[in-house]
Amino acid sequence: MNEIHVNQIIEVLKHMCIETNCIANEDILKAMRMHRKTEASPIGQNILDQIQRNAEIAKNKGVPICQDTGMAVVFCDIGQEVHVIGGSIREAINEGIRQGYVEGYLRKSVVKDPIFRENTGDNTPAIIHYDIVPGSEIKLTLAPKGFGSENKSRIYMLKPADGLDGVKKVIIEAVEQAGSHACPPMIVGVGIGGTFEQCAIISKRALLRKVGERSKIDYVRELENEMLEQINELGIGPQGLGGTTTALAVHIETYPTHIAGLPVAVNISCHVTRHVTQIIK
Repeated sequence: MNEIHVNQIIEVLKHMCIETNCIANEDILKAMRMHRKTEASPIGQNILDQIQRNAEIAKNKGVPICQDTGMAVVFCDIGQEVHVIGGSIREAINEGIRQGYVEGYLRKSVVKDPIFRENTGDNTPAIIHYDIVPGSEIKLTLAPKGFGSENKSRIYMLKPADGLDGVKKVIIEAVEQAGSHACPPMIVGVGIGGTFEQCAIISKRALLRKVGERSKIDYVRELENEMLEQINELGIGPQGLGGTTTALAVHIETYPTHIAGLPVAVNISCHVTRHVTQIIK
């Protein structure tokens, strides 16, 4: 049994908060450079240049890439041979977020109650998804999600008879409705199957893939390619000002489902799509 003290979790998450909010993921920047070469709109080209310049400034000056530093979403994969000591793992995760957002001067965007709207002052509590996995490590993935894009995400409870054509229709519909509000070029995470909540969770996990990393399932991989092509033909373009780069990637995950259902979640994410992973041994 491997013992991991909660102080390790707190310290790691604190630094993860600052890192992922100030340093853009290289796979996203690489995709941006690739799409810059093929972007047909001069305005779109200029915007893609500005986005890359903004990321460079943020990294060099240690300031957030975007003013909306998001609600902290944490995927916590706990090895079944791990014993967490020194306190509660949930409290440790939230303390790490608290310290990271306060010490990093990151915007605090969380309110205590969804109706009365009093700010918590430290961007907690986080949204935490736990999974028990083989091994003696804890894998933490932090994915702060801004609500310009989160507000445009959708869940559809389709009928099995809607089939693949129905899935394609709602993916395009969600992107069209998002338009400029999600700060394109987007990353589009899609979850198909499971239940109402499961399809949403796997759609968010889909955003954690490296940009352009395709599914290992043949029909899903073909669907990802087809949806990316169709989305980029919509003409929304960078920041919604027109062009051929509306999305950088479409990532799709599937899960077994009930004979009577076909749940589909479309988790829209902006061009930043922050996430960072650390393993605690």
